[in-house]
Amino acid sequence: MRRAAVAIAAGAMAVSLAACGSAKESGDNADSSGSGSAKKGDDIKVGLLLPENATARYEKFDRVLIEKKVKELTSGKGEVVYANAKQDAATQNQQVDTMVTNKVDVLIVDAVDSKAIAGSVKKAKDAGIPVVAYDRLAEGPIDAYTSFDNVTVGKTQGEALLKALGDKAEDGQIVMMNGSSTDPNAALFKKGAHSVLDGKVKVGREYDTKEWKPENANANMEGAISALGKDKIVGVYSANDGMAGGIITALKAAGIADVPVTGQDAELSGVQRIVAGEQYMSVYKPYPQEADVAAEMAVALAQGKSLDSIAKDKVDSPTTKAVPSVLVPVVSLTKDNIKDTVIKDGIYTVSEICTAKYKAACDKIGLK
Repeated sequence: MRRAAVAIAAGAMAVSLAACGSAKESGDNADSSGSGSAKKGDDIKVGLLLPENATARYEKFDRVLIEKKVKELTSGKGEVVYANAKQDAATQNQQVDTMVTNKVDVLIVDAVDSKAIAGSVKKAKDAGIPVVAYDRLAEGPIDAYTSFDNVTVGKTQGEALLKALGDKAEDGQIVMMNGSSTDPNAALFKKGAHSVLDGKVKVGREYDTKEWKPENANANMEGAISALGKDKIVGVYSANDGMAGGIITALKAAGIADVPVTGQDAELSGVQRIVAGEQYMSVYKPYPQEADVAAEMAVALAQGKSLDSIAKDKVDSPTTKAVPSVLVPVVSLTKDNIKDTVIKDGIYTVSEICTAKYKAACDKIGLK
């Protein structure tokens, strides 16, 4: 991912340039991606496969934003065919097969399991259907990739946790609750976090959490509390907001308070926990930028156009070298910058965050 890191600046620039570039570029895609698909007009069919629906972002943001952008780029003529795998890799492979059979013009795939999807990506490629890897770097002959700088996500979480701990970092232990081992992003988050935390704080227990499920994080946290003792835990690294919810439930049940917990995705429940002081931070990932880039890439590939004006960088997957890529920058979200992030960008309104349960906490931090 080292070469990809320089794409942070390019990612932001690509969002503003992509609409113009994807409409005007006319290069043969065979030269840039190997797809060799014939040029098409606006009447295209985009297959969109998302990994699960337990995490709020996929149905509320990613799907809606991609559908909207595809319509915008194709003068309302483009169609998005959608499927959600509900965290089942075999189901997602079947969904790819169905879309290949139905002859979609391009696929956007957020893989449940980056390795397990490789065979299905090859089937699509063999059928002349280019594939955009979305959010997670799928294996197989993908044509393009967009996500966030995931090592930086982990570093951002680790830096925030150290800041919250202050002098306590020297006295106690933290628990690390990483994501699923089948998600390549989880390994990158972990790598980034360790690069910041190692040598600064003792990791008492560390887990790879099966399927990212909050209930599994809750069970892991209960085990960590039992093993370490509730007086020894000074903080928790949680790779995302969903797991943070399960972790905080376990902490409360054990009578543990004032322990900083990290997160990611800026889910509404996570933002509300931040307002209430139960969760210290989340990583805000500007989904509109990521979704727009994915749609730009997909439409360009379906129409046989070059990605040169969209993707300024290259990323290597375990199976494919020099994949045209855009990485979008992230922001550390705390109670101090809620107004300038998720509210300013229209992700949530104040009224959505500050329900009756959280009104007093919102008033306290000036969120009105």
